[in-house]
Amino acid sequence: MTMPEQKKPKQKTLVVKIGSTLVANRQRLTPRFGFLQQLMDDITRLRESGTNVILCSSGAVALGLRTVGETPESAGVSDKQAAAACGMPLLLNAYRQIGHEFGIDIAQVLLTLGDFEHHRRFLNTRNTVFRLLEAGVMPIVNENDTITTEEIRVGDNDRLAAKVAQMADADDFIILTEVDGLYDRNPAEEGAKLIEEVVDVAPYMAATQGKSTLGTGGMTTKLMAANIAQEAGCTTYISHGEVDRPLTWVLEGKQRCSRFPAHDVPSTGWERWIANRLQVAGRITVSDAVADEIAEGDRPVRREDILSMNGDFTRGDVLHVFDEAETERARGLSDFTSEELRVLTVNADLDAEQLLGYRTKGEVIRAKNLVPLEGRHLRWNVNDELGGG
Repeated sequence: MTMPEQKKPKQKTLVVKIGSTLVANRQRLTPRFGFLQQLMDDITRLRESGTNVILCSSGAVALGLRTVGETPESAGVSDKQAAAACGMPLLLNAYRQIGHEFGIDIAQVLLTLGDFEHHRRFLNTRNTVFRLLEAGVMPIVNENDTITTEEIRVGDNDRLAAKVAQMADADDFIILTEVDGLYDRNPAEEGAKLIEEVVDVAPYMAATQGKSTLGTGGMTTKLMAANIAQEAGCTTYISHGEVDRPLTWVLEGKQRCSRFPAHDVPSTGWERWIANRLQVAGRITVSDAVADEIAEGDRPVRREDILSMNGDFTRGDVLHVFDEAETERARGLSDFTSEELRVLTVNADLDAEQLLGYRTKGEVIRAKNLVPLEGRHLRWNVNDELGGG
């Protein structure tokens, strides 16, 4: 049952994502208490100034690897799930101990992909986070790595944190990492320059491959996360975490970083939830003419519009709408299951009510549930596997 929607706190909200390499010592795989002390000291300043802070902290898997006798290089999927179970208490205990010094109460919020992709669970999780903030408790959000499999996991804490920022209507989103931000090339190369402001992340995606040995995300996932947050009306920063005041200096403009300003006129919460997906449930292709009409707004997708379809989905899943050039143009909620839609498209000349056994207009995606993608919104590649993150 969906709870009554909790009101957003009146204070400003900041979501902070912390990478594994900042939290866990690379050699010993133990908590880096010095860094955590600096972080919590800075969070205290923000809270005292009236800003709510939500942490999305990596590190549970890294901290638990030694317990299960593995290393970042040797660990398989089941090893990492077991390591997450061992490392999560160590991670939370480190935050709890240091938080106690500053009078900060913490709460753990474990999420899976479904908590973001199913709207009722999305709202229920949002209500829980808001209630914690109302009580003065700092939520620490993680993916539930112990139980998630490849098919049902977010896969990286960068995008998870961005979805939390969207969920919480955050004003700012800071990703703390080992580099100052986004560079125009590998930062180890001579002449590499920091890109201080990025309005559109798309041109930089191809040059951001690679990830750390401790984490599951590299700069590519950070750009994807920044785009999700931008579309939610949230300004994002990617910054080096190894400074005295890693958060306040970024927000005050005193720290080198890459800034991703929020896009103008953010859409409604409903539209943001539909448009910002972590997983493809299904896809349909329509003609270029239909796609152009959808882009103009207030136009549903009808059964006769569909040229092809792919994926197994249920009623209420989000479908990705492509044109004939295989460019993604919109996303929207399906009114039919994939089985029903196949019946409707194969038998296009027969009455929809006769085929399905119930009254329907034959609208696959209603206009109110269909969101055209703006030019700066990252689109899915046509070759992305259905069900992938």
